[in-house]
This record gives sequence, structure tokens and C-alpha cells, in this order.
Amino acid sequence: MKKITLLALGLILAFSCSKENPNEIVEPNSEISESQKLLSVPEVNSYIEGELKQNGDVNWMKAPSAVLWSAVVHGGEVLSVGFGEKDESFSIQRSPRLNEARENVYNIIQSKEGASKSSSVISADEILNVTDVKVTSLETIKALQKADQIRYLDPIGYGFYLQEDISNQQKSSKGCSQSAESINSEDYRVISPNARLPWNFDIHKVPQAWNYSTGAGIAVGLIDTGISASQNLLGGGFNDGASNGRFVQRFGTFIDSPWWWSNNLDGPNDKCGHGTSMASAIASPRNDDFMPVGVAYNCNLVAYRGTEDVVLNDYHERKGVSNALKALGNRGDVKIISMSVGYPWSIGNVKDAVKYAYGKGKMIIAAGGTSTTFTNWYGVIFPASMSEAVAVTGIKDNGYNRCNTCHDGSKIDFTIVMQRAGDSNRNVPVIGFNTGTQTYVGGSSVATATTAGIAALVWARNPNMTRAQVLDKLKRAGEFYPNRNSKFGYGNIDALKAVQ
Repeated sequence: MKKITLLALGLILAFSCSKENPNEIVEPNSEISESQKLLSVPEVNSYIEGELKQNGDVNWMKAPSAVLWSAVVHGGEVLSVGFGEKDESFSIQRSPRLNEARENVYNIIQSKEGASKSSSVISADEILNVTDVKVTSLETIKALQKADQIRYLDPIGYGFYLQEDISNQQKSSKGCSQSAESINSEDYRVISPNARLPWNFDIHKVPQAWNYSTGAGIAVGLIDTGISASQNLLGGGFNDGASNGRFVQRFGTFIDSPWWWSNNLDGPNDKCGHGTSMASAIASPRNDDFMPVGVAYNCNLVAYRGTEDVVLNDYHERKGVSNALKALGNRGDVKIISMSVGYPWSIGNVKDAVKYAYGKGKMIIAAGGTSTTFTNWYGVIFPASMSEAVAVTGIKDNGYNRCNTCHDGSKIDFTIVMQRAGDSNRNVPVIGFNTGTQTYVGGSSVATATTAGIAALVWARNPNMTRAQVLDKLKRAGEFYPNRNSKFGYGNIDALKAVQ
């Protein structure tokens, strides 16, 4: 079966204001007073849907206190509090005013919850101006919504907008597949030394661009589900065939735990398959094994397993992505960060981390969104919706028609051809989860990874350029430049033009 990346929106949105709630109310770790009127998951979801349709985002600071509190309780009683002034996402050296703002949060918690600081604080970030706290009381929410020096209040553990069955404790697996597939012979051609060139590379003139740059000397950061330990071409065989003198590194910031308070990292290895596919599209070696090659086959790759799948609907995934962004932001060798993950609305600590990495000069390339039911009314998802991100989506090979599950909209910057118009199962060939296997991958995910690879070619050709200069080269290589299409930005990138 074709692997379609279900980016941040999932397969089914099945709720309405009138829908009966089949679920029991979950009350983690605390007794909830009936007078506090805990809302059900469908009721919270109904509010969320209304905000998304009206505003395109959810501002929890302006939400009714009962709605925010109910989302916090259903989400494991974890509240993420961003403190400081509007644009103070991070602090290299925190000022006394910011320290006071954070202490005020703790004082409110202690006053309203009757709990000590040590028992209430789940995580206090050292760089981002955010702290995660345990909240059980509606009065705490009301007090924080009225407090000064609060930028946002996020129910960071609430992930039931895409999955209402709160009694189901099974982990989600959106965008995941480890299955090998047979690749249609028309979807590649063989190039030296014995690698398969994906069919869409010719459309974007990637092979011609290789006469000028192969990505050597540039490190691309990948935040996804990790890289499979069973795929040699992304491990010991990373320098295979015509790929040489480069490195691949793996790290893990995703915390896999049955409960919110654990800090046990789950390691860097992919257990999903999505991250392995993205790594292949970016940097698979120009091998002699009859396997698909990546766009920047001589670039370095620094992969972070920040998520379990592509949907950031869990506290640990949101924290994992935030920590990965900070780590990649701190690396001087990493120029580009590819993110084929996301969520329908903004997540405070991830937004702060994007701004931190952006402030370090990184080009952050993010997927515009892939889903089956949201494409008719929802535009670009988070974090691609941020001005700090380069948003990418996928289109078919018959003109500017978005792929069957891809999002478009005014915030899209570039497009990549990645789906056969006559067969939605034929997308981009990549190396598989296991050594010696191949598969297809689609959606805005592979479009994003492909764009990250092209950006690496450009930056390697012009290593002294700034992010703005490299982005300008990509724009000038867009099919619509100097104009901007209302749905597809600057359109398809001509990689050859971009590197010249």
C-alpha cells in the first residue's frame, strides 16, 4: 500500500456539536469538583474547530477559562506557560524581569493549587521563556489568564482533536509505514554508478544542478521520526558509490513514556518509517546498489527523532521537537532544518524554538500539510504557517494541481512535483526501512525534504551566503518569480537555475 504522509491533520475529523459523546471523562491524578463543569472532549473539539474555521488558529489565552481548563485536564493536567513580553520567545541571559514573571507563575500555582513549586513544575526551559506546570484547578487558569507578562497558555498535552476516543491509549501512527514496495520502472532511471534517479528530479533539473553542486560541506538538520537502524545506506553505507567524505548523525529528543512526568529519552532510531523516507529524499547516497538517490547526495545529515509520527499531538512530541530545534539552532555547521511534521494550530514551545533557530540563521523548511478531509477548508498548517518558515507543498505532474492530499494557500512558498496525475500511488521513490528495500513516499512531506535538498545544493555552491541570500536564489528559480501565486507561492523550483 502506498505510504501517504498524513501530516498533522489525520485521516478523519469526526465530531460535531450535536454528536453524542461515547467516552468517559478522564480525570488524571485528581478529583474534579462537579461545580467546575469539566467539558467533554467533543465539546472542547467543537470550540477548536470553530476557532480554526474562523481564525485559522487557536489562541488559548482568549479561550473561555472552562474550555482551556478542560483541555488541560484531558491532556494530562499539563499547562505550558510562555512568559514575558509578546516577542520574547527566548533569552540567552534571562533578565530579572523575566525571572520575576516566571516566579509569578509559580506563585499563582502555589496559591491556587496549594502545591509546592517542586511538585508543580514539570519542565523549566533554560533558553525558551516557557515553563510547563501541573494544573488541576479552574481557578488557576482564570488567574493565569489575568496575569501580566504571560505570552501564551497552551494545553500542551491535549491531542484529542484528531482522536476523540480518550479511552484508547494506543499510540497514533500517522504517516508511518515500514513496508517495502515495488517501484514502477517508469518512475526512475539508472545513473552512475548504479543508482536510481527518481522521476521527478528531472522535472526540477536536479541532475543538471549536480554539475555545479552536490551539497558537499553543508549539514542539513532533519526533525522527524528518526532514521531506521536497519537501513545501511543511512548508516555505515552513507558514503557509498559517488557519495564520499560526509557524515550522518542521529539523536533522539522524543520522550516515550506512558505518563507525562517521565524524562526517559527513547533513542534516535526510527520506529515509524517516515523519518527514514525523508532522510532518503534529502541525502540518500548516489549508490551502486540500484537504490534511489537523494537530492543532496554529498551533504551531511543531522537527524533528530523528535516525534513518534508526523502529528504533534502529544506533550512528548511537542517537547521533543522544541528541544531538537534548539539543539540544531546551536550547531554552527547546520544551515537548513527540514520539518515534515506539524499540527493544525500553533504550539507555543515549538513556535518559540522555531524563532530561536531562525535567530541563529537557520533556514527552516516545513510541510504545508497533508490530509484527506481538511484540504477543502484548511490552509497551511503549523509550523509552516509561521513567517520564519519556508512552506512547501506537493503537486501533480499535470500542471499546478495539488496532490490528492496536499494543502495549498497563500502561505505556501514553493511547490515540488511529486505525484503522478494518473496514479496517486506513484509518488517519489526512496530507500526503504530495511537495507535493500524501496518504497514510495508522498504528500507535502516529501516535497519539503526535496526542497531542503535543493537548498543544500544552493548553499554548498555559495557557502558564504546568508539565509536571506540563499532563499532569494530559490525564489528567483521559482517558476512564477517575480510574481507570487495565491496558492502555490513561487511555484516549482528549477534547481539548475538556483545553483547557477
